[in-house]
Amino acid sequence: MSEIQEYNRERAVEYAQRWAFSRNPLFYDFTGKGGNCTNFISQCLLAGTCQMNFTDTFGWYYISSDERSAAWTGVEFFYNFITDNADTEDPIGSGLGPFGHEVNAGGLELGDVIQLGREDGDFYHTLLVTGFSRRGYLVAAQSDNAFNRPLNTYNFRRIRYIHIDGYRTDKRYIGACFDKLISGESLGI
Repeated sequence: MSEIQEYNRERAVEYAQRWAFSRNPLFYDFTGKGGNCTNFISQCLLAGTCQMNFTDTFGWYYISSDERSAAWTGVEFFYNFITDNADTEDPIGSGLGPFGHEVNAGGLELGDVIQLGREDGDFYHTLLVTGFSRRGYLVAAQSDNAFNRPLNTYNFRRIRYIHIDGYRTDKRYIGACFDKLISGESLGI
């Protein structure tokens, strides 16, 4: 049976700061092959949870560039996983990993997620909230490497804000991966 844990927002931001301008060798770099933004934000969330979800098709995991879920690297798939995982109470573990819900512009905290979209409704970029300024949110991203970049410097037509509520774990990995993950030694899972 899984249990709900608090998402470690500070670790997610610390990971973003460490890797925003370089690449963790544990993960394939998808820059130029569809983009690396959601891959990077998934890494940040992993740093704050140390819990993947290995459910076939609908999970959220990364083992290698060829063995990963669509939700790990795809903007829409990531959104669907995080928001659908919020309602999952499946005792066999399909609800493991981070979960959250869409909020209004003022509902974000450090370590939450922002996605940018086009006028037609296609969302194409995933960012991590790393701080706040008088003008709004500061974010981290990859593909267009950034840390503490003002959100208002991006050009977009649509936006959605995703608050990470917590994560479900089966207790095997609570906080155990962070040191090895941030140092690029191992996924620690």
